[in-house]
Amino acid sequence: MKYRKLGNTGLMVSEIGFGGEWMERHIEKEVIEVIHHAEEKGINIIDCWMSEPNVRSNIGKGIKGNRKHWIIQGHLGSTWQNGQYVRTRELNIVKAAFEDLLERLGTDYIDLGMIHYVDDEKEYGKALNGEFYDYVTSLRDKGAIRHIGMSTHNPAIARKAAESGKIEMLLFSINPAFDIQPASEDLNDYFKDDFDSSLGGITEERSELYRICEKNGIGITVMKGFAGGRLFRAETSPFKAALTPLQCIHYALTRPAVSSILIGYDTIEQVDEAVRYEIAEECEKDYASVLANAPKHAYSGDCTYCGHCAPCPKKIDIAMVNKLYDLALMQKSVPLSLKEHYRNLSASGKDCIECHQCESRCPFKVKIASRMKEADKLFSS
Repeated sequence: MKYRKLGNTGLMVSEIGFGGEWMERHIEKEVIEVIHHAEEKGINIIDCWMSEPNVRSNIGKGIKGNRKHWIIQGHLGSTWQNGQYVRTRELNIVKAAFEDLLERLGTDYIDLGMIHYVDDEKEYGKALNGEFYDYVTSLRDKGAIRHIGMSTHNPAIARKAAESGKIEMLLFSINPAFDIQPASEDLNDYFKDDFDSSLGGITEERSELYRICEKNGIGITVMKGFAGGRLFRAETSPFKAALTPLQCIHYALTRPAVSSILIGYDTIEQVDEAVRYEIAEECEKDYASVLANAPKHAYSGDCTYCGHCAPCPKKIDIAMVNKLYDLALMQKSVPLSLKEHYRNLSASGKDCIECHQCESRCPFKVKIASRMKEADKLFSS
């Protein structure tokens, strides 16, 4: 495993990291097994943005006995209320959730205290000014967190934070579909004075963000590196050609300022597949040949199963309904196993009351209410 400096934090993180989100779907034994295997393979950074109590406890059991090996990204503002994840800046709730995180992970400090999910100006004001930010800095001052970071999907907000002097690193969504400019018929576009061919045609807003982070020593850890798995299939890829996990990993790790890509794992085999990046041939990592003739594309409107749409007043697991729906659409006919999984959900698309609260929180502008109706129609047929 290779390790990189995380900006100016002084931390050395594994290039291949661990996004803990998928561990929510697993029992304690399976979580411990995957975490131990990742540790054996040299992975040393793990993100726990999830507020669900069981997954926090299970991760804590997975790192027990070797806490010093792990660099933990723990999130401030991700809370568990009435059986659901809720993003909030209400300090009494945030403080209780942070204490819960420490207790369940079995630690007295978090390496990277992440200001959780800041995607617009209003949230930025709440999170990086006033009493919320004062609380975050107080945690750093007393050693409960060692460094201050922030998670966002919005490059404009990421840039503002990177230039503010208030954070030390970012958790940011990076993959070719989010980054690359559509192919242009105007060759002049490729000969602009400020066009950086080494960045592979990234939109100016995002390439400038990466440059600023590199210049200011703001390290980046990567989320959404696989775009929810859509990049692995030609049918769902905006490039109309499939990329491999190794190509997606390589893409993220070749962006300026990026230190680690955090990958969600279900099995030890998936860990092995990811860490094989370190010994893979260059031809296996090459994404340029796939992207060279990329058609016009956009990812706005497509669910990446991030869960930020929660909470739902009817307690629908929106991310799971969307995932099952997308999996079903990839098949010629809906598999019975998917129908059974959908029917066993405690709340599903049929329970949607079309309040649209979830849509206001979605970073990718998914039309969730209509998808809930479409999903229920598909699985009920």
